[in-house]
Amino acid sequence: MLRVFGAASIAALAAVLAAGSPSGAWAAGDSVTLGMALEPPGLDPTVAPAAAIGEVVHYNIFEGLMKIEGDGKLVPLLAAEAPKVSDDAKTYTFKLRAGVKFSNGEPLTSADVKFTFEKDGADGSTNKEKGVFANIASIDTPDETTVVLHLKETNPNLLFNLGENTGVILEPKSAPSDATQPVGTGPYKLDGWVKGSAITLVKWDGFRDAAKIKIAKATFRIINDQAAQVTALLAGDIDAFPRFGALDSLKQFQDNPGFAVSVGSTEGKTIVSTNNKKPPFDNLKVRQAMAYAINRADVVKAASNGIGTLIGSHYTPNDPYYIDLTGRYPFDPAKARASLKDSGVATPIQATLTIPPAPYAGPAGEVVAAELAKVGINLKIEKVEWAVWLDKVYKKHDYDLTIISHVEPRDLNIYANPDYYFQYDSKTYQDIYHKLSTSADPAEQKKWTEAAQKQLSEDAVNVFMYVLPHVTVAKKGLGGLWSNSPIFANDLSALSWQ
Repeated sequence: MLRVFGAASIAALAAVLAAGSPSGAWAAGDSVTLGMALEPPGLDPTVAPAAAIGEVVHYNIFEGLMKIEGDGKLVPLLAAEAPKVSDDAKTYTFKLRAGVKFSNGEPLTSADVKFTFEKDGADGSTNKEKGVFANIASIDTPDETTVVLHLKETNPNLLFNLGENTGVILEPKSAPSDATQPVGTGPYKLDGWVKGSAITLVKWDGFRDAAKIKIAKATFRIINDQAAQVTALLAGDIDAFPRFGALDSLKQFQDNPGFAVSVGSTEGKTIVSTNNKKPPFDNLKVRQAMAYAINRADVVKAASNGIGTLIGSHYTPNDPYYIDLTGRYPFDPAKARASLKDSGVATPIQATLTIPPAPYAGPAGEVVAAELAKVGINLKIEKVEWAVWLDKVYKKHDYDLTIISHVEPRDLNIYANPDYYFQYDSKTYQDIYHKLSTSADPAEQKKWTEAAQKQLSEDAVNVFMYVLPHVTVAKKGLGGLWSNSPIFANDLSALSWQ
């Protein structure tokens, strides 16, 4: 696929390629500059859904009761130890870690946890995991270090949910301004934010384990253009690019002894999200036609340089009880045309494909539009900024189709919410998910997790394409970067120069 860059980008890229290695000395010592493709809309992960928020603040400024480590292991964080769980799995008792303070000097207490979780589950909450917290019937705080959660219904993923960025603990007085002036218990504080350019964090000396933090200053540079990502790395302007997007340039870094390249996995389910209430996409046969018409291998080749695992439902091979459903809708344009004919919908269908600025979305959208056109679905590609996508697609549901990667782990719950932006309203699926989410028996959880995946596939809710790879390019000598990305986070506390 031909990719067009501006003349300035080409000239800059040619200059650094001619040099063969980053200019000047390698960065070292106690600072680091990381690249990221998308700028977050704010810095409070409990009020907005953008994964880019977690890339900056999760584990760095904000912390939760639990932590999901780079290998997917779940460990206590603000909790001093694993919670005590009642026999019916509806009551969780946490003891908080001693000596924890927020960066404004306030001590962490059980009242802060109660405040945060009640806020997250309230009627007006915009937390993307609101349902997790709305399922908490009551919260007891018998003393300042004890938190008791009483659930309405069992949630086998509760501890995992509390390790996600949506479960971080806020300080009540600072909470209203956390989107721009975040205050957390983590090892860093916000130092500056130049919109459209960079976000800088500095080490907080009041952190409980400050002596263990090796990086004193971290800068996140926003670089969406893939040629510019390559240029910045080769010029030595950034030290590492987790979730590197210019995959067609990967080999030059693999062949360069000054760089370390790792290729791992994520939870990023890359899909053609479909407005299930908007005609003609409210018609099952139309959605199934799209599933047959799109060659997922072509999408992976265009969007991720051939790196990516194909999926057939909204679940990844990293998740418990995953089943391979990629064979349900093989690439078959003839079946796609037959399904469209069976739908009774007049063709050609005219619709809009809304594309956000994620680096994979544009190339994927070109393939999707070209292949759907061959079977009678003509798409007008509309490219929008991230804030517009969040407002128009995610909040207002004003779209036909879009391409996005859902990076939250184990998020089958979103399909049980008919008000979610897919607008998928299936009583059958809702019943399946209720049984899945309320069972404490692993055998029952397996049964209903598999049933949920199959139902989403049969209903062709979205076109499930592939799992985003986690590719990191870094200067040799920078240690502690995650090889895999079970969640979108950059744990600065683990980084150091070797």
